[in-house]
Order: sequence, then structure tokens, then C-alpha cells
Amino acid sequence: MPDIKLRIVPANEASWADLRRVLGRARCHSGLCYCQRFKIGVADWYATADEARAHRLREQTDCGHPDSGTTSGLLAYAVEPEEPVGWCCVEPRTSFPYLPGPSTALKKRGEDKNDDSVWAVTCFFTRTEFRHCGVSRALAAAAVDFARERGARALEGYAMITQPGKDITWGELHVGARGAFAAAGFREVARPSLRRVVMRIDF
Repeated sequence: MPDIKLRIVPANEASWADLRRVLGRARCHSGLCYCQRFKIGVADWYATADEARAHRLREQTDCGHPDSGTTSGLLAYAVEPEEPVGWCCVEPRTSFPYLPGPSTALKKRGEDKNDDSVWAVTCFFTRTEFRHCGVSRALAAAAVDFARERGARALEGYAMITQPGKDITWGELHVGARGAFAAAGFREVARPSLRRVVMRIDF
């Protein structure tokens, strides 16, 4: 499918209703994740109800408050007619203490996991009817500007390696595909497993 025209805004400039329209069906590991799994850990994630996870994200994004100085991601809107179609979570890497593979890669690279000047893109989600239209690539590119403008010295993503003609379930691909990061200027800096890579852009 051809790429569609998009408008991408920080989540605090969007309404909670619009964000929920995108993420309200985004099931991950049998539940509605609302980008909390890498923040609170697997055990607490399973112990937390869907609505409680939603409440946490609503507070983190500060949706509906365009003058807010903080938010936790970006929302993509299709243009003509305008409707919300995609989301990505992007914050300082220290906001995600339960990143599994990247934590090992950090040790191997000798990096300080408490360095909040390195940001991370940890999740993408596109509504089903708008997939394969360039939404994730556009969000990855927008995340670069978003992090840079907020003082990040680097931005990382923890991508899946995709192969032509081979499908990956959306539950795995929510971290993003390597190609989307590469198109936004990221380079591979580590390979925690055969199927995952750490992609990074330094500012």
C-alpha cells in the first residue's frame, strides 16, 4: 500500500480519546499493554488491570494539555480525513528499567544504564487498517526530532530483524523493524540475539 499523508504531534497535544482509539485494542502478551511492561516489569504488569495500565499511560502522556512540558510519546494522524492512526513511545532510557535484551547489550557496551541523556523508542503501534502505509517509519523519524529537541544526546531503538516474505506477529514487532530505524538514520550498534538489534543515532 502507498504511504499516507501524516501529521505527528507530541501526545500531550492530542486528546486521550484519540490515543485510546489507537491503543485501545493493542493487546500484548494477553493484555492491553499501554506501554507499561518495560516500565513496571512482567510480574507487576500481569498483576495490574488493563484500566490501571491505561491510567498510568494517561498520566505519563499528559494528553489534552498542550502546554505541558512532559509527555511520553507521539501520536500520528492521517490527514484528509483526519483521524489518529499510530503511536510510538519515546522517553529517556531510564524510564524503562525492564528492557530485557538491551540491558545485556548495555553491559557489553560499557554504558551507564542510569544515563538519562540517552533516550529510547520502545514501542510502535499502528491501527490495523493503516499498516503498511509508512506510519512506523514516519514515527521513527519524528522521534529523532522529538528526542533531540528535548536535549537527548542519543536515541536508541530495539528492533526486530525482518525478512522479505516472512511475517512477524505484531506482538513481537511492536518494538519496531530494523528498516524503519535505518530509514530514520539509526545505525546498528549491538545484536542481543539472532532476531533483535540495538539501533542508535547520536546527536
